[in-house]
Amino acid sequence: MLDDQMQTQLRQFLANLREPIELVASLDDSDKSRQTRELLTEIAALHGDVSARFDGEHERTPSFVIRRASDATKWVRFAGLPMGHEFTSLVLALLWAGGHPPKVDADLLEQARALEGEYEFEMFFSLTCHNCPDVVQALTLLALENPKVTATLIEGGTFQDEVEERGVMAVPATFLNGETFYNGKMELAELLSKLDSGADAKAAEKMTAREPFEVLIVGGGPAGVASGVYTARKGFRTGIAGGRFGGQLQDTLGIENLPGTVYTEGPKLSDELKKQVNENAIDLIDLATASELRPASEKGGMHEVAFENGAVLKARSVILATGARWKNLGVPGEAEYRNAGVAYCPHCDGPLFKGKRIAVIGGGNSGVEAAIDLAKIVGHVTLIEFDTQLRADEVLQRKLRSLDNVEIIVNGQTTAITGDGKKVDGLKLKDRETGEERDIELEGVFVQIGLVPNTEWLADSGIELSQYGEIVVDGHGATNLPGVYAAGDATTVPHKQIVVAMGAGAKAGLGAFDYLIRNEPVDDIAQAA
Repeated sequence: MLDDQMQTQLRQFLANLREPIELVASLDDSDKSRQTRELLTEIAALHGDVSARFDGEHERTPSFVIRRASDATKWVRFAGLPMGHEFTSLVLALLWAGGHPPKVDADLLEQARALEGEYEFEMFFSLTCHNCPDVVQALTLLALENPKVTATLIEGGTFQDEVEERGVMAVPATFLNGETFYNGKMELAELLSKLDSGADAKAAEKMTAREPFEVLIVGGGPAGVASGVYTARKGFRTGIAGGRFGGQLQDTLGIENLPGTVYTEGPKLSDELKKQVNENAIDLIDLATASELRPASEKGGMHEVAFENGAVLKARSVILATGARWKNLGVPGEAEYRNAGVAYCPHCDGPLFKGKRIAVIGGGNSGVEAAIDLAKIVGHVTLIEFDTQLRADEVLQRKLRSLDNVEIIVNGQTTAITGDGKKVDGLKLKDRETGEERDIELEGVFVQIGLVPNTEWLADSGIELSQYGEIVVDGHGATNLPGVYAAGDATTVPHKQIVVAMGAGAKAGLGAFDYLIRNEPVDDIAQAA
């Protein structure tokens, strides 16, 4: 199961174990069980403090428990093989069970250990889902730190019947005590905030207690990080506060157009950006969603940014880099069947539609790339484009047209997504030229029709927005409000690309630097007067 390089790396990691761990497997006669036995045998052979047993009696086979030998009350169970994107999760589970300290904020760990109540989590993941590892690792850590929490992490491809029975049509899908808990990416802090009613108040108090920044960047994507690196290197106290570090990078795979980088993937690039933030001593505040901008009353004064958890941060200069999100179709059935056949991430949810008929809405690069990737997994793809022709790069169009299980429809308007009350069973399509309507039977709809800027929270701030809700900026990244700059996909800058966002972020950072050195600070007392 593990090649020589993986075994060498894993042996090095296991050298960090501080106490023995046990692997207890429940197996049957299937090929997956044989592979599981092989994997656990190989892991146990790499370190003397790891033992593997194959006498488990759990109903899910193959599955295996990872637990500390000295404390069987703290365990995590993997059902299926945690390979692909989840191999890192497996390694971390081994290390944490063996006493190696996690790289997690001490306050979060204490909160996890103090959590009251009984929590039985089941979480479904796919091996191609790049959002799933965060949830897998958060649940793993919680289960290994708190004996009142159990976590069973299920690879959906191995347990397809259970996926069908429980109506899982999007991953990550998390259940708590047998009931649906949350669909989507979730880190430990967010998980704890859902379980601990006082978590938001604690986080808000800690945030608000921070000293004012010279530059506060709202948004942790490529634009925000680029701004932060430039202002921090100029010697300014810089903070980055965002709802999800990395932004759309977390949903992006196969980046091949970033100059100087032949190939990378969004989550990997996001990790590199976080390292750069840490290297430059930038105060990173993750999982913080802005709700209001209160501009300074005069140049040099303090701007305030309020957040959904009640926190308020102050700064002499603010850079808005809140990015954009996938646009909804806005047709009947879309909201009703979201995560029940309507999906937005082909990499995450594609494996759940193996062998089925699906549609991709959108003929730009994102839509065509999604159709190409999904065609390798599903039975048939219908790609629907509203325009009279596809808008994707020609190289992508040629690849798409070479696939024999893809139908391309242009000039088509999706008017509704239909279902049986539980999941999608088709969509209604109108030919924009002839007006002819037709029903297409299918089991999944992937929406890839572009982006909408995350700027609704700025509506009453006095900042100028375009007719599309984008922040209007000049050639320096400046908005109409003194000391407030903006960059990236949330702005009027054309071409929503990673490299464009990075360049715009650097420009906004330099703009903020120029503003700060030309305007003396006004203290809060003078400003209030």
